[in-house]
Amino acid sequence: MPLTEFELIERYFRDCGAARSDVIAGIGDDAALVAVPPDTELVVATDTLVAGVHFPEGSPAASIGHRALAVNLSDLAAMGARPAWALLALTIPRAEEAWLAEFAAGLAALARAHRVALVGGDTTRGPLTVTVQLLGTVPPGAALRRCGGRAGDALFVSGTPGDAAAGLALEERRLAAEPLALAYLRERFLRPTPRMALGERLRGHASACIDVSDGLLGDAGKLARASQTGVEISFAAVPVSEPLVRAVGEEQARTLALTGGDDYELLFAVHPEKVSAMLADLPPERWGYTRIGALRAAPGAEVLREGTVMQFSHSGYQHFT
Repeated sequence: MPLTEFELIERYFRDCGAARSDVIAGIGDDAALVAVPPDTELVVATDTLVAGVHFPEGSPAASIGHRALAVNLSDLAAMGARPAWALLALTIPRAEEAWLAEFAAGLAALARAHRVALVGGDTTRGPLTVTVQLLGTVPPGAALRRCGGRAGDALFVSGTPGDAAAGLALEERRLAAEPLALAYLRERFLRPTPRMALGERLRGHASACIDVSDGLLGDAGKLARASQTGVEISFAAVPVSEPLVRAVGEEQARTLALTGGDDYELLFAVHPEKVSAMLADLPPERWGYTRIGALRAAPGAEVLREGTVMQFSHSGYQHFT
């Protein structure tokens, strides 16, 4: 006999996530009720993932659960926020218990790692679509924004962008790679790592921040426009991983890093007078970030190689093209 909606929720989602004392009423009521800590501001993010658009059809269920929360965590990391509560709207073509168990396990593992309680949501039948709303907190006036940069600010990025784009190409069989590189790149796409600790520590250091989800070059342009500046990126400075270089070569690795998307790294600007203090407080070799360029007065986003402006066929993912 097929699961009812009540049975599905009770079996797979009632205990999916961290237990938090600030949850007054969670799954089982008409709406969630939480105690927001005093002297904090609420930060809210929502992302929708659609099968065949944001991940390939047939992707592992656990990885879909992980990604659905990870992309929202990355948004909160870019704001310097600490996550707390999540809601899940899940549309599935059928209630397959094995798939639901794996999906819930992937979601729950990441939620517990970041002390996120699943406090409600909805389920319905239809093409596979996952929407997560994530709420967190930040001290008053301390949130990172895209709009705080100014010309002359140094520009940094965390991690090694491009890995996830190659991982997606491997998933879709558009790319081949040796086994070790394949496993690493595939994992970088299926289970992105939101930079929560770095995001919190950047409060007081960064002037502007954005999470890199649609491509490093495109998202750098978004940050620059919000800050009413332009941006220059050094092609040679863009960090790339050894597995990515082994898979596609150094030139293509940096091109993927700039235009690929799905990285969920942090791109942030820092006023020149604050760079030394940040480097001392957050050593790059420990926190995993690289200086790649600067904001400038002239509008636009450019990538330079030995003083020459490079041209790319696109700057990142576009949602409606």
